[in-house]
Amino acid sequence: MPKMKSCRGAAKRFTVLKSGKIKRKKAYHSHILTSKSTKRKRGLRQETFISSHDEAQIKRLLPYG
Repeated sequence: MPKMKSCRGAAKRFTVLKSGKIKRKKAYHSHILTSKSTKRKRGLRQETFISSHDEAQIKRLLPYG
């Protein structure tokens, strides 16, 4: 039986923690930053966790996480 392959796109975007939670970065912080307020940009810098609704799907993409 060959090794399972993790989805490389998902592996670059998500980190599985020891607690089992999955960490992600926030969107909308890559370009056109002049039109966004400083407060909004500061909030986008923080990392957050994925919702419990999406957790099963992401864990399927990262079998060794």
